[in-house]
Amino acid sequence: MKKEIESSLNESINIRAELLSGSIGQVVQIANILVEAFKSGHTLYLIGNGGSAADAQHISGELVGRFKKNRKPLPALALTTDTSVLTAIANDFGYDRCFERQVEAFAKSGDVVCCLSTSGNSASITNAAILAGKMGAKTIAFTGKGGGSLKDHVDVCLEIPSTDTARIQECHITIGHILCSIIEKELFG
Repeated sequence: MKKEIESSLNESINIRAELLSGSIGQVVQIANILVEAFKSGHTLYLIGNGGSAADAQHISGELVGRFKKNRKPLPALALTTDTSVLTAIANDFGYDRCFERQVEAFAKSGDVVCCLSTSGNSASITNAAILAGKMGAKTIAFTGKGGGSLKDHVDVCLEIPSTDTARIQECHITIGHILCSIIEKELFG
């Protein structure tokens, strides 16, 4: 048991070290996109499947509620939370369109659509990113190593240097927290 714990922690540390040495530029780009969108009164929409849906909701909650500062809420919405909408779209149009339809209904030019996908190959996520870009929204992806097909359909893709789903998701939420901190400091001092 001890060896498994040590191995998992060392693997996480090594992936984060690689992320630190190779991905700061993408995180800065994402932070700038988000800060400018919020300054301009735009909304952040977050999407993901499975554990990435939970991460989308977590990040949205930090922005609407608060991260570290008591401040006014920011317009961030996880499109993963309305089960009636999700199941109606999946039933009537197919699951691959469940986020695309919501992006079409809500997103406006200048808004931001943040796509979380460990593989980068989820059709439901990629379809939404493609439509969001056509609508004039900024698009961001958090993926695993390689970025999958999603990386070709977003403005900025942050690839976590791993193919292990658990390690990728750990890094996604870490970067989400870093972005929340930057956004609060930039917007609220």
